[in-house]
Order: sequence, then structure tokens, then C-alpha cells
Amino acid sequence: MDPQFRIAREDDAPLLLALMQQYYAFDGHHWHENRAREALLNLLCCSQYGLAWLVLDAETPVGYIVLTFGYSLEFLGRDAFIDEFFLLPSHRGRGWGKKTLAFVEEQARHNDVRAIHLEIVRTNDNAKRLYGKTGFVDRNHYLMSKKIASEPA
Repeated sequence: MDPQFRIAREDDAPLLLALMQQYYAFDGHHWHENRAREALLNLLCCSQYGLAWLVLDAETPVGYIVLTFGYSLEFLGRDAFIDEFFLLPSHRGRGWGKKTLAFVEEQARHNDVRAIHLEIVRTNDNAKRLYGKTGFVDRNHYLMSKKIASEPA
């Protein structure tokens, strides 16, 4: 059976937060539930920021993927990040990752996205292989980030 996809809604927030917590533990990201809930609800309520989908096995949620929108002069228009992508361990290694990425690529096309970016933890060799097989390339650039405090120091 192939994965099914459903756009995530505001009432999916508790389910998504539970999946997010598992993803953050898997990838070693810091988890702060209240802040995660606020950021997630902002995304789910405002499609100009991006879109989130539940990955379903029949009707059972087994993962999620989030595409957030930006704009790039280098890529000549709207671009997007696969901000988060998580499948439960029971659904890895079955081709569902490739199928989910193909689905999101098609959704990106429908939203006039010219390029999709993503980042992975350097030690996640399975993710590197999956993304490489689906056309993502290391552009020999470093992604650098700086958090901006919501209030001045």
C-alpha cells in the first residue's frame, strides 16, 4: 500500500506535536513544547508561511512533512524548505520517503516554487542517501543560522 497525504489542520496540532517530539528526539534537536505549539499553530493557520501534511497508512497517521515558503533571487522566485520530515520507524525503508518527497515536489510546483532546500544532520547517512536518490544535491555551501531574539537583549 502507498502512503496517503492529508493537509494538516489546526485540530491536528496535538498529533503533530507528538510526532514532532519523536522527530526532535531522533535528530537530537532541543524540544520546547509550548514554543513548538505556538510555531506550529502559526503555520497551520497561515498558509502563506507554508504547508504541512500528515503521511497516512490508510487512515492512520505515520508521519508528517512540512514545506515552508521563502523567496530567492538566486533561484529566480519562490523557494521552499522541507523544514521537517518524519516517518515512524515502522514505515521507513519501504519507499515511503521517496513517495512523500515526490508528493511534496508536486505540491511545490502547484505553489510556484522554483527550488526546494533542506538540511540534514551530518551523521544521518540514511537521509543523505534518500535525498540524493530523489535529486537533492550538496551545493557545497554551508547553511549558517543565527537565532534572533524576539526581544532586544
